[in-house]
Amino acid sequence: MVASNNANIGFEKQIWDAACVLWGHIPAAEYRKVIVGLIFLRYISSAFEKRYNDLVKEGYGFEDDRDAYIEENVFYVPEEARWEQISSAAHTLEIGKVIDNAMRAIEKENKTLKNVLPKNYASPDLDKRVLGDVVDLFTNMDMGDTEESKDLLGRTYEYCIQQFAAYEGVKGGEFYTPSSIVKTIVEILKPFDNCRVYDPCCGSGGMFVQSVKFLQAHSGNRNHISVYGQESNADTWKMAKMNMAIRGIDANFGPYHADTFFEDLHPTLKADFIMANPPFNLSNWGQDKLKDDKRWKFGIPPAGNANFAWIQHMIHHLAPNGKIGLVLANGALSSQTSGEGEIRKNIIESDLIEGIVALPPQLFYSVTIPVTLWFISKNKKQKGKTLFIDARKMGHMVDRKHRDFDDEKDIKKLANIFELFQNGTLENIKGFCAVVETEEIRKQDYILTPGRYVGIEQQEDDGEPFDVKMKRLTSELSNMFEKSRELEKEIRKKLGAIGYEV
Repeated sequence: MVASNNANIGFEKQIWDAACVLWGHIPAAEYRKVIVGLIFLRYISSAFEKRYNDLVKEGYGFEDDRDAYIEENVFYVPEEARWEQISSAAHTLEIGKVIDNAMRAIEKENKTLKNVLPKNYASPDLDKRVLGDVVDLFTNMDMGDTEESKDLLGRTYEYCIQQFAAYEGVKGGEFYTPSSIVKTIVEILKPFDNCRVYDPCCGSGGMFVQSVKFLQAHSGNRNHISVYGQESNADTWKMAKMNMAIRGIDANFGPYHADTFFEDLHPTLKADFIMANPPFNLSNWGQDKLKDDKRWKFGIPPAGNANFAWIQHMIHHLAPNGKIGLVLANGALSSQTSGEGEIRKNIIESDLIEGIVALPPQLFYSVTIPVTLWFISKNKKQKGKTLFIDARKMGHMVDRKHRDFDDEKDIKKLANIFELFQNGTLENIKGFCAVVETEEIRKQDYILTPGRYVGIEQQEDDGEPFDVKMKRLTSELSNMFEKSRELEKEIRKKLGAIGYEV
């Protein structure tokens, strides 16, 4: 199948490389809207075409009945927005207007997309000749198999989001969490059929996409998962809505973007799984106006850092057997300032912390600070115990700046460690993982840094006696110092010869 071949030769990168020609002088955020909008338009049009053709074959005359599309979770696409209309105008000067009008028509027909789709294709900054070439790329995709094409377009969408995150640096972290981190959280939590999944700072919705994939991979029904999210950034909220539509995921992100702390759009929700990558060390989050909030069961979070506000918000939304997996900056493990130590102590004493995983550096595109995965459970299998993992040496470098986890070697290994812990069969591995009683955490002043508990990796004994080794090493060091002095003399001599004294 063509779709498979395209995927094999890196179709996502082809789209990205071709579309990069469009970039020109358009700001990254505007350019992002152009690309993700086209991906969205191409997918919903192809899904509509497939459903339309099926209805025609059935012969009951329902091909123009909007309800016949809605019942199959397919967007109704009006005639002027169908891809054949877009592709036929690809190499005209009007292509930008045609796409903008298509977006308006889709929003008019599908109320859930109102004010969500980008409408900046007629901009004079956008080269219409190159825009037409990119439209051709999408036109030439084989969309015969909806599930295959959905995954291909979905991966293209995710790939482009990832690239934007890399290009936009710190700002990119607002809408994209690296897939290796998302997969790790999902593999450890293991969402099941008929569960409610929630992300209070959902970005572009990566946690939900991976949860649905996990369910499918384990013989679950992709439609047996209820998705709830919230996002404060308007553009990112729109990206999430489009991402869910491309993936065919029915998600409740509220009627608009909103600040989770000030306007909780899901106030009565009790979720089975909460997965999140909240903004690290967020300051000025509005603590002074929320001091009496019912969510602060374990203590009022400090005004200068929202880490423990996020944690408590999530715990507040947990079902009786609910679980949380979230990413936090390492400071939350040990900070004692502004009452954070007391909040952490109260959470630990409530026996909610199931596991802490120290991640290696360079997994994120946007930040270089060390981060940790926290796993919190309302009803832990191992009462009074916490699992600590030091995963800082795991993963591999994909380029000079970025590290990634391997699905089998790294992610499955971490998930298996958690499973062994929950089953009570895990044996401690020096320098890597340890099961720790709450009493030991008390002795450590409620600090959760994994290194304190897993210890130092045992070094192999090379058989060389200590005294002999020290004499050999000091002798080698002495020789190196001597060579250094000789080199210094030679450099001074060379510089002096050309009139420079050091």
